[in-house]
Amino acid sequence: MYNIPKGTKDVLPNQSYKWQYIEQTAREVARVFNLKEIRTPVFEYTELFRRGVGETTDVVGKEMYTFEDKGGRSLTLKPEGTAGAVRLFVENGLSSTPMPVKTFYITPAFRYERPQSGRLREFHQFGIEVFGSESAETDAEVILAASAFLKKLGITQTRLEINSIGCKACRAEYNRALKEYFQPHLNEMCETCRTRFGANPLRMLDCKEEECKKIAAGAPEITDYLCSDCAAHFKRVKDILDGQGVEYTVNPRIVRGLDYYSRTVFEFVSDAIGAQGTVCGGGRYDGLVKELGGPETPAIGFGAGIERLMLLMDNTGVECPAEAKPAIYIAGMDEKSRSAAFKIATELRQMGVSAEIDHMNRSVKAQLKYADKLGAKFVAVIGESELLSGEVNIKNMSLGTTVTVKTADICKYLTEEI
Repeated sequence: MYNIPKGTKDVLPNQSYKWQYIEQTAREVARVFNLKEIRTPVFEYTELFRRGVGETTDVVGKEMYTFEDKGGRSLTLKPEGTAGAVRLFVENGLSSTPMPVKTFYITPAFRYERPQSGRLREFHQFGIEVFGSESAETDAEVILAASAFLKKLGITQTRLEINSIGCKACRAEYNRALKEYFQPHLNEMCETCRTRFGANPLRMLDCKEEECKKIAAGAPEITDYLCSDCAAHFKRVKDILDGQGVEYTVNPRIVRGLDYYSRTVFEFVSDAIGAQGTVCGGGRYDGLVKELGGPETPAIGFGAGIERLMLLMDNTGVECPAEAKPAIYIAGMDEKSRSAAFKIATELRQMGVSAEIDHMNRSVKAQLKYADKLGAKFVAVIGESELLSGEVNIKNMSLGTTVTVKTADICKYLTEEI
């Protein structure tokens, strides 16, 4: 017997409708926000993520699935969606198309980390990436798209936390302040933080080690070091959210886990899924397109983990719409009537009506039990008398009523009733 790899999860037939509901909701939100779908490969050249995501991140340093192909090229299973989306934008010359370029994707992603509730090694994301606009209105629109997605799913038990981590200019001054603060505490901090101290002290604020978190709690706040442009941009974002009645908290400790972020960053957080409470997060990455070989292009986006959304929905009692049931089950008593049932079912399916028949040579009684288990809305039984009369009794299973319909009119009757 073969077992599923650790950190992965099967989607069973009685679960797939939940996935479809979340994905359909994502596509509907993308439609109303005029976002166009993109699809990128499951694996890319490793350097894309090293350069795009950042050498100092846990993702690149500890979590990537990297391998050499038969040509000796280093490839990596995508650990997140943004770097590949930026590569697509640059490689396909989308910078020469009308701006903004508004995109979305639904994709698997892979990170080697300790599996736990809501966190797998293979997971799936709904993501939005908007290229070409540096306006605060775009920041607010992306946040509103994330909020609309959660609300449309019925998720209300989240809080929006926002921050600005500034641009390169104001962040340089902040990094100096962080180094001054952390310097006396380095011996008390983990090895990862000591490494980040020299390369990117901002990332020390994102450490999950308890002792490091305690020390970081007293660190200077980035909002005190924003340059005038970044401060004005952040104020404008907040003003727009206020004007739309969006509740939020400014959390100066949000830096996000990837190096490409700049200015606005945000997270939708819940306490209902344990310590790893972020269900959707994103922000601006104005320098990444140029970093990956494209022209200077501002951009912003977010990613929402589908497995985490499902966990949150389960934990807070949010239900998906019921799984689709067959419109009709057509039971046949003998070989001739089974052939007639097959023909009717085929005609119904061609008209877009969901129909089911027996494939296991069950008795009529067993077929009716099976139809009940399937949740069929209508049931019809065809036997010798029905074949001779050219009529069939159709039972409405929820109402308990029965009508007699000409066999040739079954399709018409059902399309009118459903």
